[in-house]
Amino acid sequence: MKFERKPMVNWYDPKQLAFTGVKAVLSSVFGNFADRRELQAALDQEIYPYDYSQKQEFWLDFISDLGDGFNPTYTLAELLARESLTLRGKSLKRGEVLVMGGDEVYPTPEPIEYTNRLRGPYQAAFPKNEEDQNRPDVFAVPGNHDWYDGLTNFLRLFTQKRSLGNWKTKQSRSYFALKLPHDYWLIAVDVQLNADIDYPQICYFREIAGKQFTSQSKIILCTSEPSWVYKSFDEKNESFDRLQFFIDKVLFGKGEKEYEEKNKSLQIIAILTGDLHHYARYETVQGKENPCQLITAGGGGAFMHPTHTLKPEIESLKGQPSELKKVFPSHKASVKLSFLNLIFPYFSLTMLFFFGIYHTFTSWILQSNVDGPDSIMEKLANLNVLDGELQEFFHVIISGISHHPAALFLNFLLFVGILLFTDNKSGRKNLNYIAGAIHGALHLVNFYFLFWLFSFTNLGSLGMAVDNPDQVFLFMAEMILVGGIISGILFGIYLTFSVLVLKNHITEASSSYRWEGYKNFLRLCITKEGVTIFPIGVKNVVRDWKNTGTEENPRFEGGPVSYELIEDPIVIKNEKIS
Repeated sequence: MKFERKPMVNWYDPKQLAFTGVKAVLSSVFGNFADRRELQAALDQEIYPYDYSQKQEFWLDFISDLGDGFNPTYTLAELLARESLTLRGKSLKRGEVLVMGGDEVYPTPEPIEYTNRLRGPYQAAFPKNEEDQNRPDVFAVPGNHDWYDGLTNFLRLFTQKRSLGNWKTKQSRSYFALKLPHDYWLIAVDVQLNADIDYPQICYFREIAGKQFTSQSKIILCTSEPSWVYKSFDEKNESFDRLQFFIDKVLFGKGEKEYEEKNKSLQIIAILTGDLHHYARYETVQGKENPCQLITAGGGGAFMHPTHTLKPEIESLKGQPSELKKVFPSHKASVKLSFLNLIFPYFSLTMLFFFGIYHTFTSWILQSNVDGPDSIMEKLANLNVLDGELQEFFHVIISGISHHPAALFLNFLLFVGILLFTDNKSGRKNLNYIAGAIHGALHLVNFYFLFWLFSFTNLGSLGMAVDNPDQVFLFMAEMILVGGIISGILFGIYLTFSVLVLKNHITEASSSYRWEGYKNFLRLCITKEGVTIFPIGVKNVVRDWKNTGTEENPRFEGGPVSYELIEDPIVIKNEKIS
């Protein structure tokens, strides 16, 4: 399969931000009028789980938040494709089923993006082989980025019995149930764009839970977001309430006596998710019983999220306390990487030029009309702010703005835009607006100081005429480069302060430097004795992949790929062995 090796998505490219924003708005509107999950149910009337229960030992892989930059995506795909991985002297077999836990592509689910960022790398890592009698299956849960086209291209890729490399797709809906050996079940829920779980999906899982669950059933639940973490960030976040509703009403049948009595002994042993691009494991505190493992494993290829903002203890299932047991990267590494925001302009040249051009355009408007014999630049050139002529400086600026409402509007737009950018749903909540207001004010201070400085330097010190083309082009270059760089630095300082001190802007402050390392996936082994979860981490992905195949059928070599166990295997004993 021919495809283009893509770099990590630059989320601070203004064009990318605008395009993704439009897609997000349209998908929300579309989802309100035509929920694809309901269309799936109408076209597929059969309700059944996918049965893998006949084996005594079963291996399953879980990966989430993939389909971004080629290097991390391919590095993880190459590991998943290997027949086995050896860790601490134990051979871990490739999963007979691969579950993708959400956001299979970035930034938006265009066909070309699925090809370049997901299908191409996975085909190259594990080429399709029709003669292989043991081809593994692949199932996928859609995340918000898969939903940005109303799920159209996700359904084409995963619900039409196609191949993803040598993995075979089998599902017919965006949600599914896997019947695993020894009465273990994997239940994967599609929560759309933070919407309620649709009625056909509820009927699907109620049918399976009501007719096929037994008193010995143990459940691994998959969802596309760590709602327990989001609830700890923002008490008003309703995603965990929806998940709790699904668990209580659909799986346990709460409120229906016969159903509830039958399923009261069900055990949810783990909830697996992505959406946050790191590894984090919370464990519920439950007396002598097996605690529930709440695992975020969103390290399939996208930029790394910080871990130092996670709370050491949160409330999770039915209000039970849950303790944070392990993270990857470590808190120390997470803090260290967050300081990369201080060189924000290096990672986001497009934002640098955006700020610079914005300042230049505002300067042009201020300079366009002359109030009196001298323009505003000529007036500023005669002032020395550094010698204390601040009062005169403010008088010139206020007078200039009062005669140029368009410039005032642009100033207001910049300030309000930065203020609204503030994350007030986590960290210190509404108090974050104070930092946002200071951030916006600093950009205005930067603009007007540089406006004076370049006027004073070009006209006063260099003696250039205000309308001289050389002066005009010099001023534009100064404002674009210097103004853009300083505004970029201010933006980076704000992100650094936010993520380290206020504990907010976790996505904005990590998507900026697009760190490729600290990737992860889970490998599960299911036996009669229980489930063992092996969290596999890759601290540094391979960046020197070289194509040893053809353009049409690429094959890549590089490495070696260094992988490790993030923590000791998580053993969940089967307490229902009869």
